[in-house]
Amino acid sequence: MEKEEVETGVSGRGKSCGRPLRVAGQICQPVQDPGFRKDYPSLLRRALNNPRRATRSFPLMSTPATPASPAAQRGYIAALVAAFLGWLFDGFEMGLFPLIGKPALQDLLPNESALVQGQWFTVIIAVFLVGAATGGVLFGWLGDKLGRVKAMTLAIFTFAIFTGLCAFVTEAWQFAGLRFIASLGMGGEWSLGVALVNELWAGRNRAWIAGLIGAASNIGFLLTGILSLKLNASIESVTGMLGSLGLSQSTADYLLHNRAWRFIAVSGALPALINFFILVFVPESHKWEEEKKSGKTSHWATWDLMGVLLAASVALVIIYVWSPMTTLGAPVAALITVAGLAIAMWGYLHPVRQYMSRFAASEKTDSGEHKAVLRHLLIGAGLASVALLGTWGSAQQAAKWASGLLPKGSTLPIIEYTVIATALGAILISLITPLVADKLGRRFTYTLLCLLSLSGAVAFFQTNHPFADGNITNWFFISAFLLGGLTASFYGFFPLYFPELFPTSVRATGQGFCFNFGRLIAAIGSLQLANLVKLFGTDANAYSILSCIYLVGMVLIWFAPETKGRGLK
Repeated sequence: MEKEEVETGVSGRGKSCGRPLRVAGQICQPVQDPGFRKDYPSLLRRALNNPRRATRSFPLMSTPATPASPAAQRGYIAALVAAFLGWLFDGFEMGLFPLIGKPALQDLLPNESALVQGQWFTVIIAVFLVGAATGGVLFGWLGDKLGRVKAMTLAIFTFAIFTGLCAFVTEAWQFAGLRFIASLGMGGEWSLGVALVNELWAGRNRAWIAGLIGAASNIGFLLTGILSLKLNASIESVTGMLGSLGLSQSTADYLLHNRAWRFIAVSGALPALINFFILVFVPESHKWEEEKKSGKTSHWATWDLMGVLLAASVALVIIYVWSPMTTLGAPVAALITVAGLAIAMWGYLHPVRQYMSRFAASEKTDSGEHKAVLRHLLIGAGLASVALLGTWGSAQQAAKWASGLLPKGSTLPIIEYTVIATALGAILISLITPLVADKLGRRFTYTLLCLLSLSGAVAFFQTNHPFADGNITNWFFISAFLLGGLTASFYGFFPLYFPELFPTSVRATGQGFCFNFGRLIAAIGSLQLANLVKLFGTDANAYSILSCIYLVGMVLIWFAPETKGRGLK
């Protein structure tokens, strides 16, 4: 579709090793690497004979572009700030339910056993993940058709408002429904923000940008733990503050009851305020605008979203057959799951397949790039599935599992401590992971992350035991830090790698599908925790076994392309 932008890492100044060359409509110069000079004549002949491949096989650099105006530079910074805040509140949203889910379900299901409440806990997480998978494709489609900025404001509004409404539910199924709608926006915001920032900042320290993306969501996750910790430590002062705002004592008690889970849910509506900043200051992606001018965005059709609707419906059926609301046996549920996954993948891929078909027909291009995009979609979805299943099947269970390590009646806020320790590790390691990938290559780095994540998960769940004296050990905090950091490292890696797999015209939809289809796999996997506990005896063993999914990732990554040193297509 487009020639690839080559990042040479040189400034363009100094003596050239040859005359400028016009290739594929651009005036280019050879790079200044002395070791390149003796091969220059043969590479020059190859480039002239096949100019369409010159930008891939011949290390050229464009003549220096006119520097961006101060206004454009301010727009780029505004886009980065807006996307950073969006990802931060994405992380806040993801950390919300693991923190407030247990007290919320105690209030919503007061007559049910802890076992049933635990089953609902995993069902609501699963529904949230299905919504995020659907939202990644839905809002990615909107971003590729209508523009990154418009779609991103709608995504942020969706996840903020419906998260806030969770504070007023009276039934567990209402909580699940609102979490599903909120997660549509959360899944969409991730892919749109990644596409917008990577396109505006193409060639400008993309590894650092990817690290910021990963760190931002984990800062949001950290904020949930700090908010809950401080809120419950000063509940009387918060009650007084609410009273000074004109709320009655009964309303304040309603919001702050049982670890203030309703008040924390209300705070999830705050990200809606970001939209005012985005609409005023954030520019649209110039790459997307070029696609629109060329007419490529017209190949997206609204009717194709029926495939996404079908996929979401089937995914929810899969969640239902594993939920406490049905008595289907495991063999029947397994058959429905396998068939449903095949239908869901077809449905989520349907818009991209249809777009590529229309584009190929209108541009009279061969099917090679069409096949490459579909191959990258499947491989990317597999890589994300490994990481997300590892995270939601083990690391996201850490706070809930840790609450059982203290003696009954202990008032130590171990849930908040666990959230804070894992989030601090996630912030640091996800920030540096893209820099490592830029040095070691994408495939080797992903393999290393899988190995370290498996080790961190097993170490946390197998070496921490009940605290008989009621005191939390130093090793608990260290192992929680490593668990959170190592398993979250992928969320700094994917924003660097996934944009490199797709051209601008399908980038938001493509990376949205890859990252968020993994959430669907994670949803189904998390619903198997009860069966794994029965099979392996304890929660710790179940989480450790589920973490072995990283072994699959260590093999799968070697079927993916190595994109180190390439620019965005």
